[in-house]
Amino acid sequence: RVKRELLNYDVVVGEYGGDVSACPVSAKTGQGVEDLLDTINLFVSEELKPKANSKKAARGTVIEAKIDKAGPVATILVQNGTLRVGDIMVAGSACGRVKSMLNDKGKLVKTAGPSMPVSVLGFDEAPSAGDKMIVLSDEKLARKIAEERKIKVKVEEDNAAKPNLEDIFAQINEGKLKELNLIVKADVQGSVEALVQEVLKLSNDEVKVKVIHKGVGAINESDVVLASTSKAIIIGFNVRPDANSKAEAAKLGVDVRNYRIIYDVLNDITLALKGMLAPKFKENVLGRAEVREIFKISGVGVIAGCKVVEGKLQRNADVRLLRDNVVITENKVSSLKRMKDDVKEVLTGFECGVGIENY
Repeated sequence: RVKRELLNYDVVVGEYGGDVSACPVSAKTGQGVEDLLDTINLFVSEELKPKANSKKAARGTVIEAKIDKAGPVATILVQNGTLRVGDIMVAGSACGRVKSMLNDKGKLVKTAGPSMPVSVLGFDEAPSAGDKMIVLSDEKLARKIAEERKIKVKVEEDNAAKPNLEDIFAQINEGKLKELNLIVKADVQGSVEALVQEVLKLSNDEVKVKVIHKGVGAINESDVVLASTSKAIIIGFNVRPDANSKAEAAKLGVDVRNYRIIYDVLNDITLALKGMLAPKFKENVLGRAEVREIFKISGVGVIAGCKVVEGKLQRNADVRLLRDNVVITENKVSSLKRMKDDVKEVLTGFECGVGIENY
């Protein structure tokens, strides 16, 4: 029936004598998916005739990037040449030497040829999704290119953060155009790009939303200082500021908002555009502890051996687990022990065993 209806739009499929390939598929059962992939591969090989030289230095595109416990990790699609462990690479303002690569099955590989996606460890910082990756033979040249790109990005950010008098005068003449400046930080590059894309859509005739800086990783003091000078709000998605950044934000009066759901970000910004957002609740931090050791106990689960470094820990209190200031989980303290005794709370300076619900 669908094939007949396509005739109304001058789309003639192959079985009716046309030149349009048609592949019936079902997302629910998976029927026809293999036929679809075969048809796509046939079309690409016959019509597009892609060519790549595996003997050249590798070139590719960054698909995703994040800060892992081992360091910045980027998923790269190699488009030409062969990427090898030990290669010197540049992507955007990030550079480094390939330390290790994982293929799409999570197995270590030493080389990656054309059309092969790999997770690459070795960059000095997380590149941005869409950055072009190239391999160079000279490490000094790679660092120089990356540094020049960083300077260019910094100049653009400074220009965005410090409007001149002409801009201000123009805004007044245009009816006091308001701007909402944002700094977006997230745990992975994909989340950064998705957030930026969505918040920019919230601009209207009266208020323009501008993202003056975006990046992967924890909220740091540089973000806070930039927010202060540009009167921006910091949006943290699955990341948190460290202790120094939090103190600096409080000192400078910078609004740092933390989220785990994109809808909440968009909803709060929409309300802010309509007339400044009043906070629904204020987070009361009881204390902070550092994990010193992990214990796996049969029948109990994972227990974190901790030392309370600030405030106190309480049993049944809400808890947030961070690694490099990136949120790992949020839940409740299911168990709290001092030595072998169950306790209700543990104060600063004492060690304890902490169990987190469903973790």
